[in-house]
Amino acid sequence: MPTLPSWLADFLRGLTSPLARSAGRTGRSQPGHRSGRAAPRPTAPDEEFAQPGRTGPDATVEIDSHRIGPVRMTYHPNHDGDPDPGEIVWTWVPFEENDGRGKDRPVLVVAAEPAGTVLAVQLTSRDHDGERDFVPIGSGSWDGEHRPSWVNIERVLRVHPSGMRREAAALDGSNYARVEAALRQRYGWG
Repeated sequence: MPTLPSWLADFLRGLTSPLARSAGRTGRSQPGHRSGRAAPRPTAPDEEFAQPGRTGPDATVEIDSHRIGPVRMTYHPNHDGDPDPGEIVWTWVPFEENDGRGKDRPVLVVAAEPAGTVLAVQLTSRDHDGERDFVPIGSGSWDGEHRPSWVNIERVLRVHPSGMRREAAALDGSNYARVEAALRQRYGWG
């Protein structure tokens, strides 16, 4: 019998617990408080494990983009189930406060790393027209409502292939080139 990935096994175990069934009716976890206390845990055990990239060794993390060494960016989307440069994929992304909270969101993969991880920058549909840290990329199938999107080049994320929830779309080459140029200018990447 094939072995299930640990996150899937944890998820399936969580579905059978009474707490998970009752939490499924409530829908969402409670927002964190700004009182200095730790953010509350998710309302259901399965909620934490159901999001690839959220915890463990395959968690998506923000990295110091000035200290990662040489970065070689290439446009090489390949709809094969793995995150490739030029693709927009979905993963769990920690909030900037780095307090344990975050959400599932699309990111643009910009470079592959020798260790098998990829570097990515997050997307947003909130209007950031004319802002220095945001590159407009238009709309596409990565957003169910086809809203215009921007790439936030201020935050660079390390994504593990097993931390990716799904491939969404390949960004067209001209928009990728604009994001690549902005990252080269900001970080001096090759």
